[in-house]
Amino acid sequence: MPRILVIEDEPALLDSLRRGLSEEGYDVSATGTLAAAHGIVADEPIDAVLLDLMLPDGDGLEFCRGLRQISQSIPVLMATARDSVADRITGLDAGADDYLIKPFSFDELLARLRALLRRSALPQSSKLVVDDLELDLLDRSVVRAGCNLDMTIRQFDLLKFFVEHAGEIVNREMIAEEVWNEPTATWTNVIEVQVNHLRRKLERPEWPTILHTIRGRGYQLGVTK
Repeated sequence: MPRILVIEDEPALLDSLRRGLSEEGYDVSATGTLAAAHGIVADEPIDAVLLDLMLPDGDGLEFCRGLRQISQSIPVLMATARDSVADRITGLDAGADDYLIKPFSFDELLARLRALLRRSALPQSSKLVVDDLELDLLDRSVVRAGCNLDMTIRQFDLLKFFVEHAGEIVNREMIAEEVWNEPTATWTNVIEVQVNHLRRKLERPEWPTILHTIRGRGYQLGVTK
């Protein structure tokens, strides 16, 4: 079973998560400090991270940014009481793949964790291509016009969704359900910000626009002929 690293400084919650995930069949490494978490990441293969932000020896955001320097492929689920849209955007920009507001139900945490682990599993087919844009699903790399583009895991998942629906107009409801696994109302502003971040990575002055906003309807991927 996958190994989950749980980083949470509240002892009762940490113990509850450890026991609950273990009962679901996961291998669990649990700690209340970032110092110990760094050691676990260095010594053990980790399949996903459940990360609190406010920790006694540092900020979980910095841990997430550091983890992304080591690996783009380990899913990170942030679980925190910080519930503003700005906080969610900051967390996703730091490299988190999903963001869960405390207090949360254990069943919801399990569902989100399962979704992240499914998305991180190696796919059978390797590459998706639209115009001069190529996604390699095995190493989660993106190339446009021969240039490598750095993507966070969330940005890659969002781009993969657009590529899979290339030529179609997709709205925020579709994005929220298929990429965020949540109703649109929770993520409307976050989706807009993430699409804008993705668009900036896909654009250069010498390249034709490939990600279009269709006013009042949604977004469309593909070079306009």
